[in-house]
Amino acid sequence: MKDILEEIVAAKRIEVARQKEAVAPSVLYRQVEAMMEEREAPLKIRSMKQSLASSDSGIIAEFKRKSPSKGWIHADAQPEDVVPFYAANGASALSILTDEPYFGGSQEFITRMRPLVDVPILRKDFIVDEYQLFQARLIGADAVLLIAADLRKDECRDLLRRAHDLRLQVLLEVHSEQELDWYSDEVDMVGVNNRNLGTFHTDVQRSFDIAERLPMGTVLVSESGISSPDTVKSLREVGYRGFLIGETFMKEQNPGEALARFIEALKK
Repeated sequence: MKDILEEIVAAKRIEVARQKEAVAPSVLYRQVEAMMEEREAPLKIRSMKQSLASSDSGIIAEFKRKSPSKGWIHADAQPEDVVPFYAANGASALSILTDEPYFGGSQEFITRMRPLVDVPILRKDFIVDEYQLFQARLIGADAVLLIAADLRKDECRDLLRRAHDLRLQVLLEVHSEQELDWYSDEVDMVGVNNRNLGTFHTDVQRSFDIAERLPMGTVLVSESGISSPDTVKSLREVGYRGFLIGETFMKEQNPGEALARFIEALKK
């Protein structure tokens, strides 16, 4: 079977190269530096790590219109009709896809949502270059995803430190116990993706298997394939504090109401 992750990452490197041609790195970096040095409107930092650690639900509600495995999930969804209602209905954090070809996302979605919500926003994308971290800072994200399978250990370490320089938190995503070698004490949160990004097979058991291998106190996030409040309850018992859920909500006509029902069921 063709490895979908390899295809996506190869396409992403080409996409970033074209973006650099449109807006030179030096121009983007100056824009971000000016924004971070602005004294009249100091940069507001929202901690996704703290939000998850202190939340009773830990739901990271995701705005995702499409996926490579399922195709269009909610093709006509607009962030204005979903994301503010996620925030109002109890999401601890928000995940917004910014990859367009494979997930129907856009960086503009975060730009549009930032003034409307005060909940931490994760830029969900395939980060392979520090240029994308500067983009994330400019559009108003609070955290970024680094996928171990996409990066060498040294690349991941360098991107982690650059993200912190930009006052972005990092969710390090792993898919296997071997990828735990990418973990360090500098990582803010560790996400275990229950979906194999090569084959797109999903197995929530992966989260249970990996949980005990990480240091006590690590803010753990389980990603993908979560559709039941009972699964969230079981994952919390083994140490998880974050639960990234997209398709379960986005396949509904009103994703915000679906989130509200899910959280209400968690309380029972």
